[in-house]
Amino acid sequence: MFAKLARTGVLIAAIGVAGCNDSSMKDFAPEANKPLPDKILADMRAKGMVRTSSVMARIFKEEGKLEIWKAKTNGRYDLVASYDICKWSGKLGPKYTEGDRQAPEGFYTVRPSQMNPRSNYHLSFNIGFPNAYDRANGRTGANLMVHGACSSSGCYSMTDAQIEQIYAFGRDAFQGGQTEFQIQAFPFRMTAANMARYRNDPNYEFWKMLKVGYDNFEITKVPPKVDVCEKRYVFNQVAPEGTTFNPTGPCPETTQPDSLKTAYANYEKSYDAAFNSAVKSSTPAPKPTIAGIKEASIVSDWSKRRARGERVPIDPPSMNSDGSVTETTRMGRIDSPLGRKMAAIDAEKEAKRKAEEQRLAAIEAAKAAKEAAKAQALAEKEAAKQAAQQPVVTAGVEVAPGQPAAETQAASADEGTVSKLKKKLLGMFGG
Repeated sequence: MFAKLARTGVLIAAIGVAGCNDSSMKDFAPEANKPLPDKILADMRAKGMVRTSSVMARIFKEEGKLEIWKAKTNGRYDLVASYDICKWSGKLGPKYTEGDRQAPEGFYTVRPSQMNPRSNYHLSFNIGFPNAYDRANGRTGANLMVHGACSSSGCYSMTDAQIEQIYAFGRDAFQGGQTEFQIQAFPFRMTAANMARYRNDPNYEFWKMLKVGYDNFEITKVPPKVDVCEKRYVFNQVAPEGTTFNPTGPCPETTQPDSLKTAYANYEKSYDAAFNSAVKSSTPAPKPTIAGIKEASIVSDWSKRRARGERVPIDPPSMNSDGSVTETTRMGRIDSPLGRKMAAIDAEKEAKRKAEEQRLAAIEAAKAAKEAAKAQALAEKEAAKQAAQQPVVTAGVEVAPGQPAAETQAASADEGTVSKLKKKLLGMFGG
C-alpha cells in the first residue's frame, strides 16, 4: 500500500523535474562546487539514492536540527544527513513582521535563483519568505536565509563547513533536474508529547495547521503538495480541473486519494491516544514562544531604532505572559556605519556638555572668589574700626581712643615730676 501511496505522493508533490537551463547553471560559482564527502555519497548509494536525486529539508527549532532528505529509486524520501543548527534568532513561533528577528516557520520553496554562492555569509540560499500563506496573512520580511558564518538575525545559520554540504545537496539536485525543493520549518518535532506540552500556547492553532503537513510527510515520506486558501495551508488536496487555490479566497471542493485518507485516519487515531496520554503525564516545561503580533511589533520597533544607530538595550525586548515587557538594562549600539555615526554625534554632544559645565563652573568659581575677596576686605575694615575704638595702655597709662601717644607720654612725664616733688616736700615737713 505504501509503495502505491508513495507513487501517488510523487504526483501530488509537484516538485517539477526538468533539465537545468543556462541561467540556473550560471547561478553556481566554482567556489560553490565543493563535492559532498565520500562517506555521505556511500550512505546515499546504500539507501538507493543517486547524487543528483531530489532533496527536501526539514528544520526543527527546539531540537536545533536541520535535516536533508533525498529521494530513493522508489520515489520515497529517506534521511541522509542531519546538522546541528549553529544559531537561529527569536523564539519558537512564526515570523510576523519585518524586524521581529523571528526565524520563519512553515512550508517554503527554494529555486536555483535563490542560491547565492557569493554570500557575505560564506554560502546561502533564500528560503522564500514570505510565501503565499505569509502574504495572505499580512506577514512581512525579506532575505530570510539558510547561510554560513554562524550569525543570525532571523535566519537559520550554520557553520561554513555545514553550509558547504547543505548547499551541495541543493546544487546536485538542481543539476539532476529538480526545479525546486521544499523546506519544512517547524517549532519542534510535532509528536504527540510535544504538541501536548504546547497545547496552551498562543501559537498552538498555527502549529496544528503545520502538523497536518508534517503528518502527511511522516505517512508518505514524500514532500506534500502545499496550497493556500482561506488564509490557511492545505496539503495534498486536488482541486477540480480548471480550479485554482486562492490564498485569500474560499477553498475549492477538493479530493484526496482514498489510500492517503485511510492512512491519515489511522495515523490520527494513534496520535490522539498518545496525545491524551501525554497530557496526563509529566513533560518538560515549554520553551519561550513569541506572543503574537504585539510582541513582534515591539521587537520590530527595537530593530528599527537599532538599525538607525540609536542606543538601545543590548538584547531585544521580550513580552511576558502577563503582557508586561522586559528589557535588559545594558545599553549599546549596533557596530555599523550608522551606529558609529550616532556614537560620534553623541560623543561630540557629551564633549560640548562637559565643556559648558566646565565654563559655568569657572564662572561660578570666579564669582565665589570675588565675593570672598569682598567679604575679606569688609572684615579687615571692620576689624580696624573695632581696634580703633579700644583704649590702649602705654607704659602703664591708659590712652583714650583718639588721643596721640606722644601727648600721653608727655602728660605722664609731667605727672611723674609733680609727684616726686610733692613727696619730697612732704618728707621735709613731716607730712
